[in-house]
Amino acid sequence: MKINEYIESGILEAYVLGAASETEISELLDLKARHPQIGDALYELETDLERIAQHMAITPPPEIWTRIEDNINELATRPHVGRLRIDTSPPKEGQRGKQKSSQFIEVESQSNHMRIHKVWRWVFAAVFILGKIFLGFAIYFYLANRQSEEKIIELKTELRQQKHP
Repeated sequence: MKINEYIESGILEAYVLGAASETEISELLDLKARHPQIGDALYELETDLERIAQHMAITPPPEIWTRIEDNINELATRPHVGRLRIDTSPPKEGQRGKQKSSQFIEVESQSNHMRIHKVWRWVFAAVFILGKIFLGFAIYFYLANRQSEEKIIELKTELRQQKHP
């Protein structure tokens, strides 16, 4: 395999972006150790991506660090908050059908309710009311269309009767 073809194949980009498979990573690292061209291309790609990221970065507002610090201090001084418990124990014999995936950690808390900002209550109410309005219009136009179709049929039969008396 030619080194330039390997460099142009897209494996370096997949590696830098973290999308390469284990075999591709091991192959790349092996070839990088043997061929300095791959190391140079990899370094160039990484610096290009870093330059793009720095160019597209958005600087946070100056007061954000103060707000973050205030939030952390508030959390630290808050009295006993319901602690989250992470269940890492292996499943019991009766739970074999419910084996847990190794990718997820099951988290239990004291509350089963989800908090939603109060603005969403008004948004949901507005969507509900608009839905009712649109339903009313749909029914009105359906009935108007049905009435006009009946009128057209009446006019057609009347026209036929006038043509053929």
